[in-house]
Amino acid sequence: MVEKKTTTKKATVKAPAKTPVKAAVKKPAVKTVKVAPVETQEILTTAEPIMEKRIIKDIKFDGKYISALGKRKTAAAQVRLYTNGVGGIMVNGQASDLYFESLEARAIVNSTLKLGAESYNFSIIVSGGGKLGQAEAVRHGITNALIKANPDLRPSLKAKGFTTRDARKKERKKPGLKRARRSPQWSKR
Repeated sequence: MVEKKTTTKKATVKAPAKTPVKAAVKKPAVKTVKVAPVETQEILTTAEPIMEKRIIKDIKFDGKYISALGKRKTAAAQVRLYTNGVGGIMVNGQASDLYFESLEARAIVNSTLKLGAESYNFSIIVSGGGKLGQAEAVRHGITNALIKANPDLRPSLKAKGFTTRDARKKERKKPGLKRARRSPQWSKR
């Protein structure tokens, strides 16, 4: 076999003339802050930790009760209202402050306690949705139970907007579309 010799030419590449580099100007970091709705802000500023001093095991959940249902998005809450209570709320076997970790969710749940629910205990089973949707379902269920127990509370609860069931849900995806209403990108070709 005959070997062929291959040679390559090395090209010299000249580096471009150095230009002075401008100092990079750093923009100040913009911090985004999520702001709660106005009615929630009022509740957050005046919210007191209700269950901190009380142990949930000391609260009794036995005897006759009034049941009600609360819903929000895909969350549903089954509420049992026990009379002769101290304002204790147990959600899925835990104190409401332990179950709802965010301050906003706690404020939503505890907002009804200020309007006349201090003398009742609540045992709640909630499922579906996210934590904020569950919190609003719990508030709606507590409101419905309070109205069944004491119809005189209805005007004050209605004035706060707690009696209205927020029926907004995510719209289903339609065939031929990307999402509920988002159509595929149009192209001429």
